[in-house]
Amino acid sequence: MKDSNFLKEKNAKSLWHPMAHPADCLNNPPTIVTGASGVKITDVDGHEVVDGVGGLWNVNLGFSCQPVKDAIAAQLDVLPYYSTFRGTTNDAVIELAEELRDFFAPDGLTRAFFTSGGSDSVETALRLARQYHKVRGEGARTKFLSLKKGYHGTHMGGASVNGNANFRTQYEPLLPGCFHIPAPYTYRNPFNETDPERLAQLCLQALEDEIAFQGAGTIAGFIMEPILGAGGVIPPHESFMPGVREICSRHGILLIADEVITAFGRTGSWTGSRHWDVQPDMMCTAKAITNGYFPFGAVMIADHVAETFEKDETGKAAIGHGYTYSGHPVGAAAAIACLAETKRLNVPENAAARGRELHEGLLALQRDFDVIGDVRGGHGLMCAMELVSDRATKAPIDKKSIGTVQEVAYQSGAMVRVSGPNIILSPPLVLTAEDVQTILSSLRAGFAAL
Repeated sequence: MKDSNFLKEKNAKSLWHPMAHPADCLNNPPTIVTGASGVKITDVDGHEVVDGVGGLWNVNLGFSCQPVKDAIAAQLDVLPYYSTFRGTTNDAVIELAEELRDFFAPDGLTRAFFTSGGSDSVETALRLARQYHKVRGEGARTKFLSLKKGYHGTHMGGASVNGNANFRTQYEPLLPGCFHIPAPYTYRNPFNETDPERLAQLCLQALEDEIAFQGAGTIAGFIMEPILGAGGVIPPHESFMPGVREICSRHGILLIADEVITAFGRTGSWTGSRHWDVQPDMMCTAKAITNGYFPFGAVMIADHVAETFEKDETGKAAIGHGYTYSGHPVGAAAAIACLAETKRLNVPENAAARGRELHEGLLALQRDFDVIGDVRGGHGLMCAMELVSDRATKAPIDKKSIGTVQEVAYQSGAMVRVSGPNIILSPPLVLTAEDVQTILSSLRAGFAAL
């Protein structure tokens, strides 16, 4: 390991960071994290803080989950890699597929297509959705619908269904045939509607209108996060996702649940779809499937979709898609161990309890600091605060001020994430009540510094 002086000198000199301006990283060097234990991370100067980001929504079980580490090490000794392309497979991935079949049975999902991560999972689901309709003889169904403010990764397909211009504008033209409807976002929406239930119905009406305009027979799928994550933690009213499910079923449109963030307990339920009592046709997963310890993901597929492919006799159902690391045996071993530990700890229970405490604490901060325009959460350990320079006009806060909140909070004991005008919190699901208070007191120090 190079010494701290070398790391600080070379920080961002040879490395381009994702989701950042290269010049900004040079002028404002990123925090160099060199260690982690439990729910805490340590930087190059030895400063230790509670990780309110959970790595990147993915370290659900914290940084010291020994069963997953042991599984990775053991698998490397036995079979470090083999392909699952046509004609070969491995024992670990077969075992994992059976475990996932049982875990996702309440969601109506029984087959797994393995990927290298969340963006890969979204790309896979979009491609399989188009192919599904072609196999069924409805080849005109090529379009996709999604929500504004939704986030679906960074591949060309995922960027095309993304509902945030930051991930689209510099890469256009994107995939044609992708259309967006308003998100059930009570703080900002085109209907000026603040009642969550009424807003959900207005957004569902907008979906019906868009389907009528495009023609149901041209639409392959609707992709959505059960709770919007990277777009600012936007939980819909409980009627929204069931309403989307009913509309999609009525029009023959596949419902793809993007649960890269929400699967495996983060919402306080085992999956986000289950949280709203919905069974999707496909589900994109990744992140917490290996606790972030190995790049891995899976698209879970419903019986009726799988059977359409498996019963095909024309050859149209041959899948011309996959990744070198699809079903990687080390990733599969990590996922098996991670799933067992996730169930043993019953993490949704703690996520729900600690999430309530965190959400209530953020609401208390909002009462004390006018810069907090909106607080969102209440469904497990995913919360956000939207900061404003003026509550009346909802004008977003300036970049320097929100940066000050983040930096002072970090120095006071907690890493938090800034995304536009939002401070987003997605800590590990094994967080304690004491850890929650550390995050809240650190944020309070950050706001007091403005």
